Amino acid sequence: MPVIKYPRIIEPLFYEWDRKAQKCGLRHTVYAVNGDQYTGEWLDNLKHGKGTQIWKSTGAIYSGDWKFGKRDGYGSYSIPDPVTKEYKRVYTGWWENDHRGGRGVLFYPNGEQYDGEWSNGLRSGWGKMHYKDGSVYEGQWLMDQPNGQGVLRLPNGNRYEGGWKDGKKHGPGKYFYLDKGQLLEGIWAADIPKCGVLVDFGRDKAPAPTEFPLPEIELHDPAGVLAEARAMFDDSHN
Repeated sequence: MPVIKYPRIIEPLFYEWDRKAQKCGLRHTVYAVNGDQYTGEWLDNLKHGKGTQIWKSTGAIYSGDWKFGKRDGYGSYSIPDPVTKEYKRVYTGWWENDHRGGRGVLFYPNGEQYDGEWSNGLRSGWGKMHYKDGSVYEGQWLMDQPNGQGVLRLPNGNRYEGGWKDGKKHGPGKYFYLDKGQLLEGIWAADIPKCGVLVDFGRDKAPAPTEFPLPEIELHDPAGVLAEARAMFDDSHN
């Protein structure tokens, strides 16, 4: 009985090349066409796991967690100094979907620093901002601006405690003029005090007190007056 031989099915060679080119697991440095380079873990041809990316155009480096090709998890982003060429940290913290998200610290080029929560690359949640003039704001943020309740401390020791909206003092608050020994408690709108009560506060310890103390004003219900003003303010902005 004759033996029937069937021809072997041979896959085209490019199929094998394609399988070998698929990136999965831990790899050595891989270079992109534009000169960018990545060293780390892969999954289904996407950066996934721990890895380090270097962008040729800027020299920036990201080292940390990746998820399906995007920075996601904990990582650090740095750029080279244009003069010294030494790397300076820009951001260290959590990432979500290739944007700053969660808790992290951002170092600004002018020396300012933000330590707090982020959402979609913007300061949002609770955070602390150190400004270049020495001022410090700590409180709530929304869409990259102080929004909600927070405290602003000035270099001379004065401070504001109260409401904020779109980066400005807004709503009930207290302004402590510790350099003069006075306290203003009232209602603010867009950084401007609209009404309130100014009293002496620690005037005997103030470094530059006013020449004369403020006269005492007797009010039958000062707390009630402010409460009424707050209510009127809230009603007008609802």
